Amino acid sequence: MATTIDLRDTQSFTWEQELASRLPLFGHRNWIVVADSAYPAQSKPGIETIVAGGDHVEAVKRVLEQIGASTHVRANVYVDSELDHVPENDAPGIGECRRRLHALLTAANLKQLAHEQIIAKLDACAQVFRVLIIKTDLALPYTSVFFELDCGYWSAEAEQRLRKAIQQS
Repeated sequence: MATTIDLRDTQSFTWEQELASRLPLFGHRNWIVVADSAYPAQSKPGIETIVAGGDHVEAVKRVLEQIGASTHVRANVYVDSELDHVPENDAPGIGECRRRLHALLTAANLKQLAHEQIIAKLDACAQVFRVLIIKTDLALPYTSVFFELDCGYWSAEAEQRLRKAIQQS
């Protein structure tokens, strides 16, 4: 069964400290999600949810900083392709949130996929690998940001060269 920890009412341990304690354990194929407040509790045993509350974009920034400070992992960052199409009249504040997220994620290895495609990727990985979900107070649709961790010291290109060399030997 998946676990949920609510850190909004505690002063002793923050979600940032929780992430910092987990990040050294995580490697390629693990996921970190900064989710809006309506993101569902998932039931797979490898998925842990932290209810952090607070500002969503600031949480995304903190996750980016912690991953960026790590030498062993980097992230492929996914956002829902639906985000660019949510109208302001249906979700007041979405334009400003979208602007802030895009500004923050411009330097990231950003990919946009349909929400259901991202969830399917996450679900498949959660069969075997751990996932950490950090829920914020944001109440706007399609704003979750998904960090698929990858090896920080070995590139996809290096892996391709290795596989080619193995086949040729």
